Amino acid sequence: MKSVYKYQEQLSTMEQVSRPSDDPLKVSKVLDLNNEIKQNAEYKSTINDSIDFTNAQDSALANATTSMQRIYTLTQQAANGTYNNEDRKAAKAEIENEVDTMLDSLNTSFGGRYIFAGNNTTTKPFEKTIDADGDFTGIVYNGTVDPQLSGNVTKEIARGVSVEMQTDGRKLMNEQGAGNDLGNFFNDMLTALDNDDTEALGGDLLERADTELNNIVNLRTTIGATHNRLQAAKDRNESEYLNLKTTYSNTQDIDLAETYMQYSMEMVAYEASLQMGNKILQNSLLNYM
Repeated sequence: MKSVYKYQEQLSTMEQVSRPSDDPLKVSKVLDLNNEIKQNAEYKSTINDSIDFTNAQDSALANATTSMQRIYTLTQQAANGTYNNEDRKAAKAEIENEVDTMLDSLNTSFGGRYIFAGNNTTTKPFEKTIDADGDFTGIVYNGTVDPQLSGNVTKEIARGVSVEMQTDGRKLMNEQGAGNDLGNFFNDMLTALDNDDTEALGGDLLERADTELNNIVNLRTTIGATHNRLQAAKDRNESEYLNLKTTYSNTQDIDLAETYMQYSMEMVAYEASLQMGNKILQNSLLNYM
């Protein structure tokens, strides 16, 4: 009867073991495999979230690159001696719009987190400053500013394996010495346009525009490399999941045909034992009375 019940339970649950007393070693292995599968699923969720995060970063930097390229072109045109004061005012107005567009791109958020705010993910990282007349004066970065801290966020994508997300917006500020960063560059450019300073526009400012453009492209390249690593990690995660599920199935799932055959054999044995008992004990109601 115990054997019959054992195989009945296996057929109803489709599992080899249901409690530690069935097979302590096998139950321990099944529990370990269950934990591994759950952890694998958590890593998969982290990887997918990180991939989407890098896609958002790449899209933001693509827009910032477009704005910076336009600023470079306008600077180059404004440095031309054939431009008059009105032309440079028009170029200044367009550059101011491009600066605003660029800052909007760099202030992109993903899932309620600003993508270039360092560890201050809920704080809008880039803020334009203006004077009393409403003129642009610079850019303030509100993300991680402590030089002792990395502004990059680390994600664990596998056991003992982490990847560093490029979230430190200080790289985009591209500080070139004390008090000389992206905001100062834009301020100097707009001042040069106001003063018709073609020498500065065609010299240091044009060179700096190229430097800022390359800085954005370089960060975008680094994020692209991170994205590729995450894609490779995703492939490994999926392969590991299949291996874990196969091992779990081999350990826990029953062989339906074999188990049913064993159940049938035990049922035959049980029924035969009942019949044998009836033949041995030929008792009638009178014997019991």
